[in-house]
Amino acid sequence: MASPAWDRLFRDAWEGCGADVHIVTERKSYIPAHSNILSMASPFLHTLLEKSKVKKGIKIIQMLGVPHEAVNLFIRFLYTSCFEEEDMKKFVLHLLVLSHAYSIPSLKRVCVHFLEHSWLDKDNVVDVLQLARACDSPRLSFICVRMIVKNFKSISSTDGWKVMSCSNPDLEQELLELREEARLRRIEEKKVYVKLNETMEALLHICRDGCRTIGPCDKVQRGWHIKCKFPACEGLENLLRHYSNCKTRVPGGCVHCKRMRNLLELHSSICNVPEACKVPLCRHFKKRMQQQQSKKDKCSWKLLVSKVIAAKGKGRLGPFSPYLMGL
Repeated sequence: MASPAWDRLFRDAWEGCGADVHIVTERKSYIPAHSNILSMASPFLHTLLEKSKVKKGIKIIQMLGVPHEAVNLFIRFLYTSCFEEEDMKKFVLHLLVLSHAYSIPSLKRVCVHFLEHSWLDKDNVVDVLQLARACDSPRLSFICVRMIVKNFKSISSTDGWKVMSCSNPDLEQELLELREEARLRRIEEKKVYVKLNETMEALLHICRDGCRTIGPCDKVQRGWHIKCKFPACEGLENLLRHYSNCKTRVPGGCVHCKRMRNLLELHSSICNVPEACKVPLCRHFKKRMQQQQSKKDKCSWKLLVSKVIAAKGKGRLGPFSPYLMGL
């Protein structure tokens, strides 16, 4: 909330109470203000006032190119550091331009926050992106680019995109390249998740049914000449053998053991039958994760697990899907 005294001082300026500045706006209108308030709010305005013309003891500066109402809100913010939400909805873009042009970081942060959370949508995101870049607002620019890449099909058919493609072809080309990069990155990520999915199934296969030289002690293992249908099985068996025999137990001492531990932790996050599970350390890792993980870490693990489960597509996870569905 603004201090009533500062708000009253701003309103008193209209009645000539100490106002020594007239800010000329569109339609030859003006806004009265106090030079000391403006100078304290912005070094840029301080310099502008020192160089301004003086008529009958009143300094004259111009703020053209934006609506009179927007300039009035801008000057009021310099006095009170407050705004009305309805006014912000109407003039947020103009206020962003003014905050950048006259170096008012506090107002710029308010405008960017409002655009991010209350104003940005698919119809205006292209216009906001161009303004964000012109006003040197990297965070807002990044958010706009992310929205465009994510919703490219619908946004590329808007009027804003069509105007941008004519007036700023370099930006259009940049966005097209970013979209292609994102598409290729998603393809590569999908490959990683599919491979992890196959590894989880192979791990269950080895530890539950046994394969070649590794498996439950109550089952006879098959010979090396038999080709396993799980692509990840042979490499995973080698990793398990190394993990069981490696003497380098210090944290970070063995990259192969660390990789195996990560796979076992991933399995424990997916497994919903830890009490009966034959995968080594399943119960241990599940209990430890429940006790030690922060909320952020748990969200990250759940996201990873969901992507690994979905990697096969349409819920088809292979013969061991019942063991992979619990979270």
